[in-house]
Amino acid sequence: MARFKLTGKVAFVTGGNGGIGLGMAKGLASAGAKVGIGGRDIAKAEIALAELRTIGEADFVQMDARDESSCRRAVEQVAGRFGRLDILFNNAGTTVRKPPEELSAAEWKLVMETNLTAAFVCAQAAYPHMRKAGGGKIVCVGSMMSIFASPYAVAYSASKGGIVQMARSLAVAWAKDNIQVNCILPGWIDTALTRAARAEVPGLHERVLARTPAQRWGNPQDLAGIAVFLASAASDFVTGTAIPVDGGYSVLT
Repeated sequence: MARFKLTGKVAFVTGGNGGIGLGMAKGLASAGAKVGIGGRDIAKAEIALAELRTIGEADFVQMDARDESSCRRAVEQVAGRFGRLDILFNNAGTTVRKPPEELSAAEWKLVMETNLTAAFVCAQAAYPHMRKAGGGKIVCVGSMMSIFASPYAVAYSASKGGIVQMARSLAVAWAKDNIQVNCILPGWIDTALTRAARAEVPGLHERVLARTPAQRWGNPQDLAGIAVFLASAASDFVTGTAIPVDGGYSVLT
């Protein structure tokens, strides 16, 4: 079990002040990592920090995933505060639910910049810190929409498909530096984002339950275990993968 320990490691989780990001951050803190969380909402972050600090050492950096300089600055702030950076979780995300014919170019850009471009920029900023440390872990949060199509979330689906291919490419490029890059593909997890989806998409709740063998929606803590695995030495020979955490949703045809 020692290979799952993260004692002495520093992790940065974008969008870590709530939902799936906070669930993963708690898992990392429980395994011994010092955790930085990034986000825009300070009040939300204060609540998240209060929870994280009952587990371990944690801090918050304000960032806007749509702004390149903000992303780079956030990575540097976490590395500066804790003295190193070993683990990056690219989790920040958003969506716009509209039929594709109604989606504006500005809305497309918003989703792509938040979900995909920010992940690349943060990974690029983290790279020199990880190379200096002799290795590192980058985990990108994709989605079931990395696999399946969605008529009401074309930009989101495109961004999440793109993040898988980006992670695979980074895994190949940075394997020489002992940096493993992988994706987590959450299924239908009960968060503010999916609660909004249930309100906007009639019958979504019932369809999810009917298709999911586990017969329930996931919760953010369901992501804690896979987060620790992919952040730890236990996954040192695992790279370029995309692992569903979905209660079996993607197994059924």
